[in-house]
Amino acid sequence: MYQEDDYLMLSGLQHFAYCRRQWALIHIEQQWAENERTTDGHLFHAVAHDKDRIEKRGDLLITRGLNIKSAKLGMSGICDVVEFHKSEHGVPLFSYEGLWEPYPIEYKKGLPKTNDADELQLCGQAICLEEMLMCHIPCGSLFYGENRRRKSVEFTDALRARVYDIAEEMHDLWKKGYTPKVKAHKGCNACSLKEICVPKLGRAKSVTAYIKDSLLEE
Repeated sequence: MYQEDDYLMLSGLQHFAYCRRQWALIHIEQQWAENERTTDGHLFHAVAHDKDRIEKRGDLLITRGLNIKSAKLGMSGICDVVEFHKSEHGVPLFSYEGLWEPYPIEYKKGLPKTNDADELQLCGQAICLEEMLMCHIPCGSLFYGENRRRKSVEFTDALRARVYDIAEEMHDLWKKGYTPKVKAHKGCNACSLKEICVPKLGRAKSVTAYIKDSLLEE
């Protein structure tokens, strides 16, 4: 269990899974830069985080911008959308009759990714909700703005274990104040921190390699 003073941002799960260095630059070094992608993303999430928009449609309750936290993960954050479906297997909610099953939904502006960074963030939200509401949440959804479709995500034991492992590694790096070295990959060009991170330096030759190549040329 972590103390609240040690909580990290839950959204960092997605950053960390995508690129450990990106996470450290943002969360440890407090560096940030906007580009077209990040600006569009902020605008896309603005509606989802409108806490004044609570809808009830029969046996469906929709909440937005719900604050969540987990002492087990040592993280806190905000759920874009949590649907509560009326069910005998659900949990009680203040001011609403009956029992309700929570179903988290995370909004993403683009298209589904080839890695599991988004799934890990959503699973982290589910773990927080489970701890707060004392329930079990088997699945949730990712909503992608590019194709306007939901992608269902099952919170398997393997996915949950990955979340806990990553959370532990994040806390370890946070305590050390360590920023991982550059490790360039194909996603670097789209990163808003490209000019701060300078990933091309990771591809630069060492002094030894440079001297060796120069001697061979001679």
